[in-house]
Amino acid sequence: MDFGLSGLAKWLSTPPASGLEPREVVAQAIGWGEGAYASTLFSDATRLLDSSLPTDVINVLWSAAVRRAYEEEAPWLDGRAWLREIVGLVVDRYERAELGEPHGGEGAKIDSGSRDAVLAEIEAMAAPLTAATENDRQGAVRGVVPALRRVVTEVDPDLGFRLFLRALKAYGVPITESRYVRYHELGERFGYHELVVDDGSLWVLGGGESTPSSREAY
Repeated sequence: MDFGLSGLAKWLSTPPASGLEPREVVAQAIGWGEGAYASTLFSDATRLLDSSLPTDVINVLWSAAVRRAYEEEAPWLDGRAWLREIVGLVVDRYERAELGEPHGGEGAKIDSGSRDAVLAEIEAMAAPLTAATENDRQGAVRGVVPALRRVVTEVDPDLGFRLFLRALKAYGVPITESRYVRYHELGERFGYHELVVDDGSLWVLGGGESTPSSREAY
């Protein structure tokens, strides 16, 4: 299953979370699997917090990940405040469990090969992903592709790839089988379990284990 912020976005987008406050969902995610989620949430959140990305770019990324319309100055959304709250909840859990300080957010190195590979996949899907995110009735968001590019080049290709996959899944953007195979190959490069790349949510034409789509694939 997915992990970190992209995994949390799925938690917040699924029906069981509908009756809970976002903070409660984060607390559940942090406690899942004896805290297996905690370190990756801390790592993703601190990388974004420590980055030069503007808050509005973080807002766009999060809106696309949970398929919720983005409105500037919306009272519910402040990407950096949200990330700080996630970090605080992780630290609190570590303190209560007497686990010391969480680690994992600092010193992420951008591998040029992985960066270029992720950017190539984003560019290949730029047009259909832009159309899907900007024209969606439920969660219209502008600027998703440029925001993803910035995560990959300025923060971390791993996180950028997971957020890219999450947006494809959230908006049901169809892909070909060959692209599906490439995503799994990239996932192997990052050390993912196969369910991180696809837990059945990707829309793939031509078979595979994912949900087939009747729409045009790119």
